[in-house]
Amino acid sequence: MRVLDRIVLAGDESVLDLGCGTGRLTAVVAERVPRGRVVAFDRSSSMLFEAQPWLRTHAPRAAIVMGDGASLPFVRAFDVVFSTATFHWILDHGALFRSVIMALRRGGRLEAQCGGGPNLALLRARAMGLAREPPFSRYFDDWSEPWHYATEEPTRRRLEAAGFEGVDVSLEPAPVRFDSPSEFADFITTVCIRPHLARLPLQDRAAFTNELTLRSAVDAEPFTLDYWRLNISARRPA
Repeated sequence: MRVLDRIVLAGDESVLDLGCGTGRLTAVVAERVPRGRVVAFDRSSSMLFEAQPWLRTHAPRAAIVMGDGASLPFVRAFDVVFSTATFHWILDHGALFRSVIMALRRGGRLEAQCGGGPNLALLRARAMGLAREPPFSRYFDDWSEPWHYATEEPTRRRLEAAGFEGVDVSLEPAPVRFDSPSEFADFITTVCIRPHLARLPLQDRAAFTNELTLRSAVDAEPFTLDYWRLNISARRPA
């Protein structure tokens, strides 16, 4: 909502929610453009399957499209491209920004936030250390991280190289503290370490999560995730 609130809308814009997830924010966008058009876009069929009934009820005029954010099937179709918690799942940010600027009309705006810089550095390092230990190590021989946490200056350069102007990029810390080990374990299982757990047999997954939770318990700030947010604002030239 904080990212969405950065956008001033007249109510008649065409908006692309790139990485719509469950569609909750897409529905809020639709409320703010009652005379406009909203497209919910995601590469995950399971996310779109979950978003569909919500949008049917709360934003029945919203279209739903599945595809790759680095290869959007749109040309000069939107006044705004809006995105949260998505860009770090796209490894080629140069291709991403070239794709986004092609989807924007002249003068159109990109407003986004994603994980950036040292995002989850402690948890990621700890998870990789654990992945090198038995009995988990044999499942991570060919592991490569499925995310790209970009920093400010490379992001600025990629945006400008794609043709954007009025570029504003910043990193901000956004740590999240959990009240109990069970809440921490549930969250990282569902959100943070899904790619790790997907490699493990079912019988080993709980042990992996539990060990990460135990190791977090002795931190100076136990059960805290060191989130960092990369804020991106840019405009296609008029």
